[in-house]
Amino acid sequence: MRVRKRKGAEELLAENPQIVVPEATGTAYKGRWRELFGNDHPIHIEIGMGKGSFITGMAQAHPEINYVGVEMQVSVVSHALDKVLEKELDNVKLLHMDGSALTEYFADSEVDQIYLNFSDPWPKKRHEKRRLTSPGFLAVDEAILKPAGEIHFKTDNQGLFEYSLASFSQYGMILQKVWLDLHNSDFEGNIMTEYEEKFSSRGQRIYRVEARFADKREKA
Repeated sequence: MRVRKRKGAEELLAENPQIVVPEATGTAYKGRWRELFGNDHPIHIEIGMGKGSFITGMAQAHPEINYVGVEMQVSVVSHALDKVLEKELDNVKLLHMDGSALTEYFADSEVDQIYLNFSDPWPKKRHEKRRLTSPGFLAVDEAILKPAGEIHFKTDNQGLFEYSLASFSQYGMILQKVWLDLHNSDFEGNIMTEYEEKFSSRGQRIYRVEARFADKREKA
């Protein structure tokens, strides 16, 4: 998600370290995220959270789960921070970082679930390695997820969806549930992202898949 640079965004993030975990501090919490939240609840992370509609909506609906939103752009993180503050959520932390560096911030098997929502499709073949569902990123995800951890993926892009299904399968993941038209299905409890609201209002089809990794203990 590309947004116009927001004046004062960096200052806003710095003023709220209880929510936006500073980069240096984030690495120090590797393996200690439940300590940071102050409980033993499951940890779910969204990679590329955009302006935070999904993660704050999920946090409101599921106070028994801790959420960490990961996003590269400072201005985008600041908009997500606005929502966390407005909703007074104590089960959300935000990280301003690149999703490829997750193993620097999370220990092996520390995360219970990962969400990928409306990721950049990077349609050109030479950019395949940048797709968040490519094998390189899946290896990072597998490392930080608990055994048999899950990825929940949504997109409006049919090409990326088909690529992702193939990528998951070729990596050895199990496709548990697949939706080819989410908004015209019986799926309950869907929390929409900003992009999802935009695309669905135009009548565009939304694709969704829940996939899990093979149990790492079985591979040992």
